[in-house]
Formats: sequence, structure tokens, C-alpha cells
Amino acid sequence: MKISIQNLRFETILGILDFERKIPQNIEVDCELTYNYENGVFLDYSKAVELIENTMKKEKFYLIEDAIERLFEKIKENFPQIKTVKITISKPDILPNCRVCVSGFRSYL
Repeated sequence: MKISIQNLRFETILGILDFERKIPQNIEVDCELTYNYENGVFLDYSKAVELIENTMKKEKFYLIEDAIERLFEKIKENFPQIKTVKITISKPDILPNCRVCVSGFRSYL
């Protein structure tokens, strides 16, 4: 099975620039989770959404790359049935003429 979380939006501290450390900015997260659905054991996507948002808000990452690596850890720790994870974190407002995104993929097969 695959769950897709698309356009998860919230404000948080993320970045290395002085103003990014002081003023929360809009962040968007897309995440794909694959897992084995067996014997009625499912993945609660509402808990996955909550985990992603809470982790990002609590840890106030300097780099998007570090945020993605930490999310890989937290997702696997909380959802051991996960087989693969793809995460994209976007900063839609950081530059006036584009959306900046960083993506990562992890396999636990």
C-alpha cells in the first residue's frame, strides 16, 4: 500500500538566515509512505501528518536536508511497518520568483 500526504502546510522556523531564525515561514511537505497491509494492520495517516508537523515545529531545523533525515528516523521509529519513505519539503515564499524544494528517499526493504 502507499499513502500520499500532499501539500501539508504550516508555519515553522526553518533556515540559516537571521530572519528565518526569528520569523516562522510557510512550509509545505509532501510525503509518500509504502507499507505492507497485513492482518488489518494499517498506517494511520493522521498520526503521520501530526508527527511530521510536530517534529518540524519542535526541532526548528537549520537545513531542509537535516529535517528530512530526522523525519526519516521519526517515521520509521513510529511506524515500523514502513517499507519506503519519500519526503519533499518546500519553501514556497523564500524567493520571489520560484519555489525551493529538497527531496529525499529512504528504503527499508
